[in-house]
Amino acid sequence: MSGRLVVCPTPIGNLEDVTLRVLAALREADVVACEDTRHTRVLLERYGVSASLVSYHEHNERARAAELVGRMQEGAVVALVSDAGMPLVSDPGYALVHGCVAAGLAVEVLPGPSAALTALVASGLPSDAWRFAGFLPRKRGALEDVLRSPETVVAFESPRRVAASLAVLASLDPQRPVAVCRELTKVHEEIVRGTAAELAERYASQDPRGEIVLVIGGAPARSEPDPAAVEAVRRLVEAGARAKVAAAVVSELTGAPANALYRAVAT
Repeated sequence: MSGRLVVCPTPIGNLEDVTLRVLAALREADVVACEDTRHTRVLLERYGVSASLVSYHEHNERARAAELVGRMQEGAVVALVSDAGMPLVSDPGYALVHGCVAAGLAVEVLPGPSAALTALVASGLPSDAWRFAGFLPRKRGALEDVLRSPETVVAFESPRRVAASLAVLASLDPQRPVAVCRELTKVHEEIVRGTAAELAERYASQDPRGEIVLVIGGAPARSEPDPAAVEAVRRLVEAGARAKVAAAVVSELTGAPANALYRAVAT
């Protein structure tokens, strides 16, 4: 067959979760592009797969992608893996897939393990509409925007930042349902479910260990602020007050959400 790319998801913890199709693709590929050749070699040795490996990670992604596209144009079959899960999902691979599409090369994507999907199903939270946020942003404003999503949010988080992110969520909505999914498919797998306030308190004193996926219930629909309160903010702004200051003052007097009041006069 002509040169092509085969995207191969690998186990997120338990090596027995690799699929037969992935193993066949790794055996047949002319070269396997992987984040860490040492990590991938553990999987290959487990199943007796002999393959030629090249590193493909965030630091060499563009240069390596161009090299691999060239090899595929000459007829090579390249298998792409990341250290765990589906390549491109918070892992390297986009530059290579994009390069193949631009060059008219075939891209075959095999199904397989995904930490995001595993956590979503295990969380017990609504899965009819959900958003994958990758790694949660560190800046508070950007983080709050993600946490206000009306859909269920699935996100990766550093164990050292779980408590801080949950504390921000608890300050916005202490009753929001959350699942902290730890070490999925591994020996010490743990799913902890509760409200944002409960879990923020639980992890405030001790960080969880291992790889973490957070699943956060969607934010409740925002109600429109009282028209009288909005009008009060408008009058203060017309009198020369800054919109954010006016919204904060009226919020304190009326109990209406300051953010909602600000949006009402800023739009």
